[in-house]
Formats: sequence, structure tokens, C-alpha cells
Amino acid sequence: MATSKVEGSSSLRHAFGGVLSVFILFLIGVVAFSIRLFSVIKYESVIHEFDPYFNYRVTQFLSKNGIYDFWNWFDDRTWYPLGRVIGGTVYPGLTLTAGTMWKLANSLNIPLSVETVCVFTAPIFSAFAAWATYLLTKEVKGPGAGITAAAILAMVPSYISRSVAGSYDNEAVAIFALIFTFYLYIKTLNTGSLFYATLNSLAYFYMVCSWGGYTFIINLIPMHVLLCIVTGRYSSRLYIAYAPLVVLGTLLAALVPVVGFNAVMTSEHFGSFLVFIIIHVVALVYYIKGILTPRLFKVATTLVLTVGIAVCAVVVAILVALVASSPTKGWSGRSLSLLDPTYASKYIPIIASVSEHQPPTWPSYFMDINVLAFLVPAGIVACFLPLSDASSFAVLYLVTSVYFSGVMVRLMLVLAPAACIMSGIALSEAFGVLTRSMKFHITKYFECSHTEAPAKLGESTSTESSAPLENMTKSDTTEKPEVARKEKVARRKQKKEKELTENAHVKPVSAKKERRPLVLPLEASIVSVFLLIVLGGLYVLHCVWAAAEAYSAPSIVLTSHSHDGLHVFDDFREAYAWLRHNTEVDDKVASWWDYGYQTTAMANRTVIVDNNTWNNTHIATVGTAMSSPEKAAWEIFNSLDVKYVLVVFGGLVGYPSDDINKFLWMVRIGGGVFPHIKEADYLKDGQYRVDAQATHTMLNCLMYKLSYYRFVETDGKGFDRVRRYEIGKKHFKLTHFEEVFTTHHWMVRIYKLKPQKNRIRGKSRKSKLGSKSTSSKSGGMTHKNPWN
Repeated sequence: MATSKVEGSSSLRHAFGGVLSVFILFLIGVVAFSIRLFSVIKYESVIHEFDPYFNYRVTQFLSKNGIYDFWNWFDDRTWYPLGRVIGGTVYPGLTLTAGTMWKLANSLNIPLSVETVCVFTAPIFSAFAAWATYLLTKEVKGPGAGITAAAILAMVPSYISRSVAGSYDNEAVAIFALIFTFYLYIKTLNTGSLFYATLNSLAYFYMVCSWGGYTFIINLIPMHVLLCIVTGRYSSRLYIAYAPLVVLGTLLAALVPVVGFNAVMTSEHFGSFLVFIIIHVVALVYYIKGILTPRLFKVATTLVLTVGIAVCAVVVAILVALVASSPTKGWSGRSLSLLDPTYASKYIPIIASVSEHQPPTWPSYFMDINVLAFLVPAGIVACFLPLSDASSFAVLYLVTSVYFSGVMVRLMLVLAPAACIMSGIALSEAFGVLTRSMKFHITKYFECSHTEAPAKLGESTSTESSAPLENMTKSDTTEKPEVARKEKVARRKQKKEKELTENAHVKPVSAKKERRPLVLPLEASIVSVFLLIVLGGLYVLHCVWAAAEAYSAPSIVLTSHSHDGLHVFDDFREAYAWLRHNTEVDDKVASWWDYGYQTTAMANRTVIVDNNTWNNTHIATVGTAMSSPEKAAWEIFNSLDVKYVLVVFGGLVGYPSDDINKFLWMVRIGGGVFPHIKEADYLKDGQYRVDAQATHTMLNCLMYKLSYYRFVETDGKGFDRVRRYEIGKKHFKLTHFEEVFTTHHWMVRIYKLKPQKNRIRGKSRKSKLGSKSTSSKSGGMTHKNPWN
């Protein structure tokens, strides 16, 4: 009866704990979703940034025309006159996910627009990512650490920066796919189940569809497999976790058009194939060891190793030959910039020009992960006590993500889950030790109080009759056999534990030494719990502030606070609306590539370059035009059939991300293709200036003229609030361009190319003489090729 009652109470407690865990995870999902809605509450339901506008446009096309037209879609409104095959150059995971959600909502008679679904896709998947973090951390260190890690990830600012409502970018679903793939890998590693191995391959396929960062997975998992082999932790479970992923995952990845044969032809994937061969050699060695005698095993091992080394040498030779035949050694430009942080600045300035490709500063770590930076080392220590395959993977994930985040600030997003997992493990272990210590001291106190009460009672009744004493002695004598039996059982258990510890080569004394520090003084435990709660409260406050103030503002709508109150700058949408309603449908618009996606999606006009940046020469052409004098720039734009030129200028309102601040990158990218553009011609004693000390080349280039045309009329001085000084050339006229529209705050300026003047022959002698003189002058001039 007693055992059944104990079992019933334990099962009831487990059931209650499971229900409570589900409820807590539900609340974590609600928090993850709601904390990302500040952008909608404070501003409006609008798409953010630049790349999300292209994804939104693609999702619109997919929902309207279907998936087959999407795969074959040739977009003639981008990269004029080249165009772009959208189905073969885009990662379709995000658009397919949002399109499926939109179709499912409409099938349930929920009238949602495509834009609404796109705006809320990232907050929804942030809740999924938090739940996936719980599953992954649970496999590493238990459910307590999993719930803590999930709660931390739901609010971490680094992830919020890429998943607020309206941030419709690939990372919105890719982080969930990354964490879920890692979870299925660890689950397969712990269970050895082929079912989870198959699910792992499917999750990897979804990751490949969603983001180019899938190469991080296909390199991190082989590194962990190789680490397990080197440290002697090979098992059949490791083989089941890795081999199906390489075979099935690679086959599925090759089905994605943007990846195709790159899944087997680029250097980013070669490491996984090499580890695939190594694990088969190791598996063969272990199999032979199990069926042969030790003597034959030595001979067979020598043979297997010889053949394996020969095969590996052949494979390495083939890989080296393939790599050597490629100018970039088989690596993509972004991958090389990760392995060599100076590569992009030396050879690919277009990658280095992107702000999110710059290395982060130390304050950015505190901004994006806050107190987690101090908890991560404790989590690493906890992973080694004891070290398992799952915990070693978590440590390896953290180390690699720390390196990559130090190279590129964008990859702070990859570091965030690892930091949350380690911090969750650290907090869970700390709370476990502290609460166990408090429980130990409290139970010890109550036990002492209970033992003291019978002692006092015995003293008070010592002078009473001897009958009760005789009864007590009788009961003592009856209890002695039971005590002896319990001591005998305890000795047997101690003997078994001693044998087990001797077989495991672990001394009991060391085990005792390890267990002693786990019980802390009661006062220290209470103070530590209080400090951890305060630390968690400060973390929550920082995360809410970051979500509400730092990362909720959309780049398309800007705000500013002053003594007059809140000012809203809606110049971008104002300019795109003017283009949409005041230009012809077939007109071409030239701008720097940052604004290509927005111009195509919001103005519905053809652009020369956009944010895809797949053609460096085309972007260099636009950069060369912006860096050239007015006439040469007109010739370049006219050869591209450009009708309008759009520039972003922040000198009046103090907007720092304008084209003048980006201009040196235009010079560098243009000079990388057209050598007559030299960066030194735009610098005065090595300094970039637009004031009176600026160079003649700088003051006469097209970018300067289009930005500062009529700027002196605003205040009479021409004071630039971004550069903090008066401009150098204030009064000038445009000869080949005419201003057609400037937004309210002068943030976007649109110019139209003037038509080429026709040669009209007059009837008078004066006009004839004039025409002769002009023809003679033009005959002596050599027309320069605008591309040189």
C-alpha cells in the first residue's frame, strides 16, 4: 500500500510538472510574440528595411500566380537591361512559408492580406525558435535548463533586431530552422533513432531553402563528429546521426535551385564529405574489431587504415584540384570574408561596404546579449560537469559562433541562441545548487527541532513509573533486528557502489569531495538567489527597452524627438509615391543599390541595380556615373536608358545614412572595374571633405551636385548637419539634369535627364557660320567612351 501511494504521488507530481511546463512554454511563446509588436504599436503595420521589400514583392507574386510561375519568373524590372531569374536566384523558404500561411488563413475564412502575413511572420517564428531552444537545451542539460534558455531567447535583443514585426527577412524563419536542426541532430545522437535522423535531414532541407547560412550547419556538425572520433567517443549513434544527414541532406539541398550543384561542388561542403569518409573508416575498424581476434584485428586494422588513407588521399587530391581550378579556391566571397576578415576590404569592396558586414564593437555585444556575456563562461563550465556528446556540441557551437560574430556583426544573430543555451544551463545549475542548499539547511533545521522535542519530553518523564520504561525497553529490543537488517542491506549497497566506482576508476573520496561544495551556507544561498532574480529583472528591462526603442523603428519611416515634440519623416514613401504616380510605367530609375528593392516594390519602376548585388560590374557602372562629372555621368545613364536619378540626402535633417556618406564606397567599387576612377582624387590630404577644402574632382562630381543643388537656399549658408560644416561649392547650375521632385525634408531628391539637344540648321548665314564653327570644334574633339 505504501509503495503504491508513493508511486501514485510521484506520477501525479510528474503529470503536474508536465502540465506546468507546457503552460510556461506557452507563456514564453506569448512573450516572444508580443515583445516584437512595438513596431506595429508605435508606428504602423509596415515592412521594414530594404531586403524585406523584395521578399514581400516575391510573396505577392507567389500568392497571386502560384508556385510554378514563381519558379519560372523572369523579372524584367530589375537589373535593366539584364533582368533576373527570380526562381533560380532566391532562397524560397521564407516566401513559401508566408505564402502557405496566407493560403491556410484564407482557407479558414480569415481575411488577411499578404502584407499582414509578411509583417507577423517573424514574431510567430520567434515563438517557434524559443520552443526549439527548449527542446535543444533539454537534450543537453535537462528540462529546467531548457525552459530557462527558451525564456532568455524569447527576449534576447540580438534576435529581436532581426525578428520584429515587419522584419520580413530570411533570418525570420532561418534561426528557427537552425536551432531545430541542431535539436534533431542531438536527439538522434542521444537515441540512435533513424526516424529522428530522417527528420534531421528534412529540417536541414528547410534551412537550405531559407538562408545561405546553412553552410554553418554543414560545417559545424562534421566538426563535432570529428571531435567525437578524435576523443574516442565514437558510437553507432554518432554514425546514425551523421551519415543520413550527409547523404539525404545533400540530395535534398541540390533540389533548391539557388544551391543546385553547389551542394557538391563548392569548398563549403567538402569538409562534410571528408568527415563522411573518415567516419566510415572508423566504423569499419570497430566492426572488424568485434568479429576478429586481437591478432587478426591488428592485421586487418593495418589493411583498413592503408586503404582508408589511400582513399582519403585520392579524395583530398581531387578536392585540391577542384579548389585550385577556381579563382576563389572554391569559396564564395562571403565565406572567404569570414575566414579572412581582410579579404572583402581588399578584393570585394561591395561586401565590405555593407554596414552589417562590418566587425562589431565591444559595446554591441553588451547591447545585443547584455548579461548573457557574463553567464556564458559559467555555462561552459557546467557543460563539462559531466561532459557528454550533447554538451560538447553546445560548447563547439558557442566557440564557432563567437568567432564568426567577431568577424561580421550580422552573425551576432547566430551567437544569440548559443549564448542563450549556455546562460540557461548556467542559471539552471546555479538555481539547482542554491535551492538544494536552502532545502538542505531548512530540512536539517526542522529535523533538529523534532529531535530536541522528544529529548525534553524524556527528561520530564524520567521520574515516572517503571512500567513505561519496561515497555520502551521491550520496543527497543523488538526494533533491534529491524535495525540490524537495514544495516546489512546498507552494507551490501555500499559494497556494490564500491565495486562500480573501482571499475570506473573513480575513487569514492573524490566523489565525496565533488559533492561537498554543492551545499552552500543558507545566507549565501538566499543572497545569491536574490541577486540572480535582480539580474534577471535587469535583463528583462534591457530587452524591453531594446525592443521598444532601439529595434522597433522601421527604416522606411524615421522619427525624431525635440523640444517641439515628435517629428515623423516619411520622405521615402513620399518619393516612391511620386515616382509611381508621375512617371511612365517603362521609365528606368537609377540610384545606389541600397534603394533598388524599395523602388521596385513601392514605386513599381524598373531599376538598374538593387540589393541582390550579383553583378559587380553593373554596380560599378552606377558608382562610376555618380563619381564622374555631370556630362560624363549623363552619357553613362543615357546609354542605360535611364530617365530618372534618385539620391538620398540627409544634410538638412541630420540623417547620417545618406549617399554622401556612402559615396567613397561608390568610388571604390567603381574604381575596382574602371581604373580611371581613383579614390585619391576625392580626398584632401587623405581626408574625405565636402567643404571649401574639398578637391576639385569632389566638388564637380555628379553625387555632390545632385545632393547639394539649391541647398544654400534652405538657410542661406549651406550648413550640412551631418558633416557639421558649410559646403564648399554653394551656387551652381545643372546642365544635363533637372530637378523634378524633392521631398518635404529634402531626404530624397529626384532628377530627370535632360534630352539630348538636336542640331537645327538655320536659314540665315549666321546660323550656317555657327553650325560650321560648332562642327569644326566637334570635329577636333574625340568623343570619350563613357565606360572608360
